[in-house]
This record gives sequence, C-alpha cells and structure tokens, in this order.
Amino acid sequence: MDGGCFSRFQDESKLLKARKMPVRCSVVSAQKLDKSIKVGILGASGYTGVELIRFLANHPYFDISLMTADRKAGQSIGSVFPHLIAQDLPDLIAVKDADFSSVEAEIIKGLPNSVKIVDLSADFRLRDINDYGEWYGQPHKATELQKEAVYGLTEIYRNKIQSARLVANPGCYPTTVCLPLIPLLKANLIALQNIVIVSNSGVSGAGRSAKEANLYTEISEGIFSYGITRHRHVPEIEQELSEAANSRVTISFTPTLMPMSRGMQSTINVQMAPGASVEDLKQHLTGFYEKEEFVTVLPNDSAPHTKYVQGSNRCHINVFPDRIPGRAIIISVIDNLVKGASGQALQNLNLMMGLPENTGLSCMPLFP
Repeated sequence: MDGGCFSRFQDESKLLKARKMPVRCSVVSAQKLDKSIKVGILGASGYTGVELIRFLANHPYFDISLMTADRKAGQSIGSVFPHLIAQDLPDLIAVKDADFSSVEAEIIKGLPNSVKIVDLSADFRLRDINDYGEWYGQPHKATELQKEAVYGLTEIYRNKIQSARLVANPGCYPTTVCLPLIPLLKANLIALQNIVIVSNSGVSGAGRSAKEANLYTEISEGIFSYGITRHRHVPEIEQELSEAANSRVTISFTPTLMPMSRGMQSTINVQMAPGASVEDLKQHLTGFYEKEEFVTVLPNDSAPHTKYVQGSNRCHINVFPDRIPGRAIIISVIDNLVKGASGQALQNLNLMMGLPENTGLSCMPLFP
C-alpha cells in the first residue's frame, strides 16, 4: 500500500536524511509549539497520506509543515488531489530533498529520544524479529528499537500507548479481526481452535501505484482471493490473539479483494466455549465497548455494512448464531483507510500527546 506518514521535528532545519524507496508510513511527534504540533507527511500522494491530510487539516493542534511524494515532487497538493485545492498546504517534495537519512525502520532509529512516533508500516508490529524475517523476507533493521514498540490497537492497549515513544499502528485486517476477538478470548468465551476468517477489502488497500492487477477492467465485476495461506497480516493477528488467550492461537485467514474503493469486512467463524451462547458473546462485547466512541456492537440482528462506517474512524460489530451447533459468526466492518490506517494512527498520536483521543476524528460516516 502507498504509505503516508506524518511527523513533528524538534528542529525543522535539521531534518534527517532518507533513502529513496516507497514510503510505508510513520507518524512522529514531539512537544507542542505555540499551540501547534508541526507535522510532516511522508508518502502524501498515497491513499493513506491523503487521509491523514483530510483529518489533520481540521485538527486544532497539528499543523502540516512538510509533505513528501517522490513521483509528484514539485507539485501542489491541489494538483494531485483536486478536492484539496482550497487547503493552504506546502508543496510536495522528494524524500531526498526533505533531508532524511532513511525511511521506515532506519528513520525511526535515527530520531531523537524526545520524539514520539506512530509507525504505519509493518516494521514494528511483530514482537518476534524472527517472525518479521520469515514473513517479510528480510532481517529487521532496528532490533533494539523493536523492544520498546507498543502495538497500537487503541481500545485494547490505551494505557500503554499513552506513555509510549513508539507505537506500531495495526494493519487494517488485524484491526477488524482483533477488536471483536481479543475481548472474547480474554473472557474464555470462544475456543482457541477452528477460528476461520474471511476478510474482504476495497481496492484502496492495494495502494495508489499503477499496477495492472488494479486496473478497473481487471478488478470490476469480480472478486478474488489473494495471499492465500501466506498473507503478511496472519502473524500479526495470531500474535495479538495469542497474547489475549495467553496460549498459542492459530487461525485460517483468507483475504479477498472486492470491486469497491474503500471499506473492509471480516466474517469470523468461531467455536464457542462449553456453556457459552451467542448472547453471552454479544453481551460481553457490548459491555466491553460500551464507553468506546469508535466501536459499536449493533443491536438485534443488524448486519454490519461497510457503507455505514465509510469515511469514519468507526468499527461496527455483531454476533450471529451459526447453523452448526456451538458455533457463532462474528461480522466486523471498518473503513480500511481510516480505522484501518490513518484514523487509528491519529487516535494513537492524540493519546501520546495528551490530547483527547477523538480530536479531529469525530466526523460522521459518509452516506450514501
């Protein structure tokens, strides 16, 4: 996915140097300056980057001072995204001109200790660096820094995020899966085996880069699964579910690309624990998320719909009885670019900066 990352630099005249490569996304911030926290967006021409711009443009404390995009360097943001033409934003520049020393793991390793970071790439999501090497095909480049990374599933790790220097923002698929399953595993309401997940994503999850497989004629009027058995979000999901269960959890996970721009739905089939009912699962999730602004367990038999969270930082969940006795079907939906990426990153950064975590994020979903 084309990344976006935003960062605040203690001394804007001393930006670190970065090598040229596709930027995933990292969010970096430090103390406030005159009611404003200076923010830079790396990979601003990607879908995640433009979502950051959309939310940050109306944020009362964050001010965008730098945006990079190698392929669009020298252009105004309004020429790349005409819907932003009225925004007073800096022109796009190449990463090399931003004077960074590296991207992703290396840029974070080189930043001062006083700087706070929310990283939207996968670099710090996996606690075991050997898992990172196995699933991403290269050794981890900041192994010491990995030890202090906090996984950024906000509603689950809020207390740790508040005091963290480095937060690893979750992937979009793991967000839809872990929000409903972690509370149920912690409460011993579902079995650790036979968890089957089919997740459907809009095409924006593949990024904005020109790719033959993402052409309209290739995508429209059909759906297809990819990354079967080897999708890189699998170890991330299993890591978090195992942490919640305090025991090894292995899942069956199949991601599917849908012919829509944005949105994500995970359909999760689980075996209930002995004596547990669908109503027990639903009541527990309802109570767990009762005071959460961005996670809603729907009433009755309302089916979550991606349209009803589009453009927002919200997640809708519901639980249904399976026709197979003892099993339940959980459906979870988010906007993959918001709660699945930029919105959750901003939620985390707000927490890290001591701001109300909903600052800049309380917009209603777009409909129709």
